[in-house]
Amino acid sequence: MALQNLKNRYHNISNSGFGPNSSVEGGRLVNPDGTGNMRKVGIPFWQRISMYHTLLRMKRNHFFLTIFLFYTSANIFFGIVYFMVGVDKLGIDGAHSQWEQFLEAFFFSSQTMTTVGYGKVAPAGLLANMVASVESLLGILSFAVVTGLIYGRFSRPRAYLRFSDNVLVAPYQGGKGMMVRVASYKNNHLTDVEVQLTLALHVMENGKLETRFFQLKPEMARINSLALSWTIVHPLNEESPLYQFTRQDVEDSRMELIVNIKAFDDHFSNMVQQRTSFTYQQVLYGARFLPMFERAPDGSNTILDLAKINRHELVQF
Repeated sequence: MALQNLKNRYHNISNSGFGPNSSVEGGRLVNPDGTGNMRKVGIPFWQRISMYHTLLRMKRNHFFLTIFLFYTSANIFFGIVYFMVGVDKLGIDGAHSQWEQFLEAFFFSSQTMTTVGYGKVAPAGLLANMVASVESLLGILSFAVVTGLIYGRFSRPRAYLRFSDNVLVAPYQGGKGMMVRVASYKNNHLTDVEVQLTLALHVMENGKLETRFFQLKPEMARINSLALSWTIVHPLNEESPLYQFTRQDVEDSRMELIVNIKAFDDHFSNMVQQRTSFTYQQVLYGARFLPMFERAPDGSNTILDLAKINRHELVQF
C-alpha cells in the first residue's frame, strides 16, 4: 500500500543524475566508496580513461607498483635496444655471457634514465649516444611526471570520513527514524559539514518498473564541526516518502540511500566531499547506535573509539 500511494503523496526529483528506467540498472547505483556503479562503452578505451585521474585515485600500493613496473619495463626495453646496437659500443667485455651482457646494458639503462651515470659504462658511437640521449630525455620527463603525481596524491584534499556499515531504523521522538553514523578518522578538522540524502525506490507504474528519486530531509542538515561522530537522522514521519513503509515495502522497492557529505577542511582552506550508499540489505530494524566516545580516565580529553562506529543495540518499537 505504501508503494502504491507513493507517487500521489510525494514529488520525486528528476535531476538526480541517474536514469528512471529500472530495467537497465545493474545492481546498486552508487558503490560504497562513492563511485558510480557503471561501465562506459561506445568509444575507444584511451578516450574513456584519464590516466591522471586514474593514477591520483589509485590505491597506494597499486600506484607504486605501477611506477615500478613502468621503470622496469622501460629499462628492459632500452636494455634490449643497447644489446641490439652492440654491447661493444658501451665498452662491455664481449667475453661475458649474453645474459651478463644484457644485465650490463640493463643497468646502464637505469643509470642513464635516472641521470646517475657512474662512469663505468659509457656509450661510444653515434647510434649508442642517440639512444642514450633519447632515454635521458625520457627519464627527465617521466620522473617529473611521477614527482608531480606523488605531490598531487599527497596534497589532494580528502574528507577522510568513515560511515557505519548499516542504516538503523529505531524509535525516535515518538515515532521512528532512519539513522546513519559518520566520523572523521584522520587528524584533519572539518567545519560547516552538510549532508544530502537521496532516496532511490523502484516502483511499478503502468506495468513497467521505474526508479523514483526523493530528497530526504534530515533532522539536522548542517553542523558547525565534525569533531566527534555525527548520527544523521531522517525522521520517518508524514513528510517522509518512507512513512508507513514496512520492512517488506523496503525490500520490494529495492531501496537505496545515497549519502553525500560536503565540508570545509580548514587545513587546506578547501571544500571536500565524500559519498556512499546503502542498499535495502543494509537496513537494520529495531536497532540504535551506542556511544562511540567517552571521557579519558584522567578527565583531560575525550576519546573517540572509531572501532565502535557500528556498535548498536537492539530495541523494541
